[in-house]
Amino acid sequence: QVQLVESGGGLVQPGGSLRLSCADAGFTLNYYTIGWFHQAPGKEREGVSCISRSDGSTYYADSVKGRFTISRDNAKNTVYLQMNSLKPEDTAVYYCAAGFMTTLSSTDFGSWGQGTQVTVSS
Repeated sequence: QVQLVESGGGLVQPGGSLRLSCADAGFTLNYYTIGWFHQAPGKEREGVSCISRSDGSTYYADSVKGRFTISRDNAKNTVYLQMNSLKPEDTAVYYCAAGFMTTLSSTDFGSWGQGTQVTVSS
């Protein structure tokens, strides 16, 4: 069973960068499409990006296109989310999730990590 662990969150100034990592303790991450989601206080969880398990196709929410890049390193069993040009509105808890559909809908992902906090503030 996939066991996802996120890392890399923190406090960063507007315009700064962070790289989030999503690793699978069970070493099965390569079999799944992996999505990144975020949830700000009082708001619903939203899809940010996903990377396909089959051909590595990537998808992004409009709000992050051109700023965020998702990638996967199959040898390290890890998916990354490189976040550049961060804005205060990017502040949220970021979760990675495993599924089989290439989608940004949270209902299509069945296994979730515990989340990592990203705070963008001066």
